[in-house]
Amino acid sequence: MSPARGESAPGGSAAGAPASKDPVDPPCVFCRIVCGDEPAHEVLRDAVAVAFLDVRPLFPGHVLVVPRPHVVTLPDLAVAGVAPLFERVRMLSAAVRDATGAQGSFVALNNQVSQSVPHLHVHVVPRTRGDGLRGFFWPRTRYDSDDHAASVAASIGEAYRSLSPPG
Repeated sequence: MSPARGESAPGGSAAGAPASKDPVDPPCVFCRIVCGDEPAHEVLRDAVAVAFLDVRPLFPGHVLVVPRPHVVTLPDLAVAGVAPLFERVRMLSAAVRDATGAQGSFVALNNQVSQSVPHLHVHVVPRTRGDGLRGFFWPRTRYDSDDHAASVAASIGEAYRSLSPPG
């Protein structure tokens, strides 16, 4: 659970007192955790993010890392917020591995589809060879042909270039 109001949370500010005036969505359970109004088993709380145990973990130690401001998907996150968020994800991928005795970790996020809470969150899951997870969590497929793969790659490249600033 979160520390009591006024106590230091691991990694940063006191629980229950937002470190900044980040935009929040009161019905959002993750915003309520960020604000200290909803209990969670926190592992990190600082000016950038809050990380806590998933209530329905794949394995013990499955952590969710959320940015403090309410954003729904990764493209909604300000560019300036990406590196700080993923620095915490990077560090937590090692911390989860080490704390659980796992051999590695799986890091993932969903953008809208399969996103059970509409607030950007990154999953950091401890992994050990033979743990029962097989590849990804959905069936794999193949491209119809090399031309099909090239066409899909070209379309994604074109879409990326249209989103990227020139330079």
